[in-house]
This record gives sequence, C-alpha cells and structure tokens, in this order.
Amino acid sequence: MRLKDRVAIVTGGGKGIGRAISLAFAREGAIVVVAARDLLAMENTVEEIRSHGGVADALVADVRNEDQIKRMVAYTMDKHRRIDILVNNSATGGPTVNIAELDLDTWNDVMATNITGPMLCAREVLKPMMTAKRGNIINISSEGGRSGFPMRSPYAVSKRGVIALTETLAIEVGTYCIRVNCISPGRVSGERVENVAKDKANALGLAYDDVMASMTQDCSLGRFVEADEVAAAAVFLASDESSGMTGETMVVSCGKHMLH
Repeated sequence: MRLKDRVAIVTGGGKGIGRAISLAFAREGAIVVVAARDLLAMENTVEEIRSHGGVADALVADVRNEDQIKRMVAYTMDKHRRIDILVNNSATGGPTVNIAELDLDTWNDVMATNITGPMLCAREVLKPMMTAKRGNIINISSEGGRSGFPMRSPYAVSKRGVIALTETLAIEVGTYCIRVNCISPGRVSGERVENVAKDKANALGLAYDDVMASMTQDCSLGRFVEADEVAAAAVFLASDESSGMTGETMVVSCGKHMLH
C-alpha cells in the first residue's frame, strides 16, 4: 500500500474526481477525511470506503467559508493528530456566458470557490505541515485553464490561477519538505461535462449530441478522461514514487493539450 496510514483531506470528495481520489487513496491505505457541502454524497463515499475495510470520515465544509476550513483542519488534527495530504478538488464550473454579459456576483462566486478556497485550505493545512516538516498538497486545475476558453472565463481564469498557486506554494514551502503539485485534467466523463455541453448547446443554439461529439474530437484518444485516471495520477503524486516532484502540473487529458 503506497499511502498506508497517511491522513488525507479531499475537498469535494463526494462526487466525480474527488470521489474517485478518495476511494483510490483508501485502497492504498490512507485515512481519508472527505470534505464537501453535499453531506449525502460524502456519506455514500465514506460508506463505500468503510465497506472495504478503509477508514474515512465525512465532514461538511464549504471552501468559500474561512471558519469552516479552519474547523475542517482542527477536526482532522484533533482526531488523527496529523495531516499528510491535502487534495484541493472542490470547484464549480461557473456559467457559460460571454464576458460582456457576465455579472460580478457570478464571477466572484467562481473565484471564491475555485481559487480562494484552495488558498484557504492550503494556508490552514500548512500550519501543522510546516511544524511537522512534511506534507503533500495536490491541487486540481483543468486544461480549461491552460488556454483561452470562450464563454467560460471565470472557470478558465480561476483554474489558471490554481497552477500559479501551485508553483508559488512549492517555492515557499520546499524547505519544510512539503511538496505541492497540480493535476490538470481534460474533460472528465460524468455529470459536469454533460452539463457544460448542455449549457453550450443552449447558448449557441446547437444540438447537444453535436456539442458532445465536438468535445471528444479535439482529444487525440477520441474520448473523455475517466475520473479513475485522474485518481491514479493523484495517488502517484501523493506517494513516495513522486518524491522528486514539486511545483509540477501533470496533464491527464486524453491528448486534448495537443489538439487545441
């Protein structure tokens, strides 16, 4: 087991990529604190982990709320006495709209979730990590943040910011033996990408099936990424196998980054 007895917090761990990472970490022996706003989804993830003999807790935490993030870290430290891994996965897709029509409240909400939230989570876990002189932070960005993304500006800007946050943190905390890396997935199969396709189809007056087809055609493998494939990258970055890596962004996109 590559993560045996390590304590990991996974934000947004009830669904999609976060759920896949939580399950993968548990299979590798980690103690997982699943944190998100959706209690039912988290409880389902935790129940599955426990049904296979793993150790996990569900904790309601909104990454936009500074006090809730502090409570999340305090809870984990009180119960498990350490935090070895943080996965900053919580995010919102935001609207499908041109900047000329974008309202400020919507912009601010996406930024609060997608970039301020990861900063707050990192800031709080770094306190015990720096004292212990060990730790591992994995931020989840997106290929949607590595180039222009028409009609999805808040998402693109916030996800680009996650990469900058990763690189900055890696420089700041390297002397404490803390590693900070990033995963940049392409389009991941599931509810979120389907909703993005529906919004784009509605906004442009296109057929949903045509939009979905176009979204796979710009990937060299001709398909979407599976959440388990992103989780496998997270396990690698959380394990000692990646001990020489920090400040890096791993792309898991089925080749989308080659066919913009």
